[in-house]
Amino acid sequence: MQAREQHLAVTRSARYYQLGELTPATRRVWFVVHGYGQLAAYFIRHFAHLTAADPALVVIAPEGLSRFYLQGSSGRVGATWMTKDDRLTEIADYVGYLNQLAASILPQAAPETEITVLGFSQGAATISRWLAKAVFRPSHLVLWAGGFPPDMELPTATHLLRQVPVTLVCGTEDEYVSEVQLRQQQQFLEQLGSTPRILRFPGRHTLDAATLTELANPAS
Repeated sequence: MQAREQHLAVTRSARYYQLGELTPATRRVWFVVHGYGQLAAYFIRHFAHLTAADPALVVIAPEGLSRFYLQGSSGRVGATWMTKDDRLTEIADYVGYLNQLAASILPQAAPETEITVLGFSQGAATISRWLAKAVFRPSHLVLWAGGFPPDMELPTATHLLRQVPVTLVCGTEDEYVSEVQLRQQQQFLEQLGSTPRILRFPGRHTLDAATLTELANPAS
């Protein structure tokens, strides 16, 4: 007899990190989502200079639900949002988790608070799938060294992208995203009704402090 795959919904603790204090004076909230093999505690450090400069800004960094040793069976640990195994269930789990996180965070800020959602590398596809079913509408979507997933339902993707400004960010020497891939992502988004802004910086597959500052202060 062949074994049947089954699923059981369970309660577990999800970890996230926060910079800044949520108060009625909060005017901007950034949800920042790490890439494959990273941890939120280290990822969020890249945004510390933003909250230090703006007390009305709060940065929230959720962490992927699956952790693993980066090499062998000990040492450094990283997290991932999903793998190819049981993929759809993992996507449903992290979308539910991120929606629950947003529902607990956003009521603590003013109703007119601007929400930016930034995803780095694997986190770019993660936030795109999340926003398709999110409980709020962001004011800005930033896809950093990653892309909008091509497997999303086109009507859903088009509805999202036509309402939300999108910025694509990529280092000029990114070892995972070529110039051709960046332009293909731009064209793909344009076909879905978006007109993405593109920001480049001299660097590799990483975040960049000056570019983050530019994103936080677009008029400067």
